[in-house]
Amino acid sequence: MAGMHHVALHARDFERTVGFYRDLLGLSIEWQPDADNVYLTSGRDNLAIHRATGEVAETGQRLDHIGFIIAVPDDVDRWYEYLTANGVAIDAPPRTHRDGARSFYCHDPEGTSVQLIFHPPLSASRASAR
Repeated sequence: MAGMHHVALHARDFERTVGFYRDLLGLSIEWQPDADNVYLTSGRDNLAIHRATGEVAETGQRLDHIGFIIAVPDDVDRWYEYLTANGVAIDAPPRTHRDGARSFYCHDPEGTSVQLIFHPPLSASRASAR
């Protein structure tokens, strides 16, 4: 197994949610087969956003959070400042964890919790792959 590199989310406010990941987090659209589905990428992963309709819009599956790996600890703080300046809902300022990871949580327009995290083992492999 090569790891988890794909997440799919339902979004009631489809356009705002796509805009959050594209315009604020910097993902690019890889494929948009129709007006209700878009696939975004950072170049190493894939995030699908599907327009929530019907029962899914009311009772759709929820997950705890999704995370984006950040290459160096200082970039976590830069992301925090950038997203705060753009009015993104933030849970708390960045903090360093016992294992040396550094992160904070924010929320996309649908309320999905998004963690931006410097995680030493994963961040090192991302930085060396550049």
